[in-house]
Amino acid sequence: MTYPFRQVRWQVTSALDGKCPLRFYRNAFSKEAKPINCVRSLNLTDQHKIRIGACAWSFQDWDGSFYPSDLPESQWLEFYANYFPAVEVDSTFYAAPAEATLRRWIEITPPAFRFACKLPREITHSYQLRDCMAELSSFLRAIELLAPKLQVILIQLPPSFAPKHGNAALRKFLGQLPQDFRFAIEFRHVGWHRPRIIRLLEKHRICWVWADTTPLNERNLAPFEFLPRTTDFLYLRLLGDYATKYNVDGERVHRYQKLLWKREAALDSWSLKIERHLSEVRNVWTFISNHFEGFAPETCQRLAQRLNFDLPLPSQTEQALSEQERSQLDLQL
Repeated sequence: MTYPFRQVRWQVTSALDGKCPLRFYRNAFSKEAKPINCVRSLNLTDQHKIRIGACAWSFQDWDGSFYPSDLPESQWLEFYANYFPAVEVDSTFYAAPAEATLRRWIEITPPAFRFACKLPREITHSYQLRDCMAELSSFLRAIELLAPKLQVILIQLPPSFAPKHGNAALRKFLGQLPQDFRFAIEFRHVGWHRPRIIRLLEKHRICWVWADTTPLNERNLAPFEFLPRTTDFLYLRLLGDYATKYNVDGERVHRYQKLLWKREAALDSWSLKIERHLSEVRNVWTFISNHFEGFAPETCQRLAQRLNFDLPLPSQTEQALSEQERSQLDLQL
């Protein structure tokens, strides 16, 4: 299905070969974003390196706020891909997609759209990287069909995975990863924040994920993170505070259908970090969770504005087209 109110054209050479930066042509009807003073005006080459998207797309809370209320859920990804250039797939954390699902993902997304897939929790959380080569091979075979649009495989480790008992497992696991996939790893235990681990990731060409999990009560503070760069691309995850969704009794306290709180200092800080590293990398992949500000699509847009490029949301694009249609009617009259 084509959505006439949002015709996005992309031209890209995969960052896997590193021969050409991403080419993004902005919507003809979108308004210019106002520059944020903390970041210099980026040239087109720098802007083309940046891809911003959400951590997953299948949220019921987005029904009627991002997705049209009458749009079937089976068409959500296709709709999403007309507004964002990439997505982080959360469902692969629980199970590998069926072949038919992968084929559909490829068919309904633009040629330059890209996926980042989480490694299954069976490998990262249950086995904690130990004795799991059979499971890893099975997963990689399952998603191989997605390869033309698969950009990165995310290894999200649990907080319990610490150097004391995990160092040997990590080294062995990284040494066995195939070279024909790109991997990024997110450590959630501060014990890994050591120069020797940076060198280990550099050796195996594994990207160190920059993640922001700052608590909500510190949202007005710029995040202080351990941020080494270990590959020729960056992978950022603006995750926020997962305690914002449920209270202590497990009851849901928020619906993620609008911006609930603003992390201005954090977005200013992250945009500056991205800008400072652009000349040293081929691509920057940034994925944003609803937990960060309450509504990932709008946070994606707010970050893009700080980097001086447009990322219009559906309502804004429809409004722009509506204004154009009215002006055409006026001309006809």
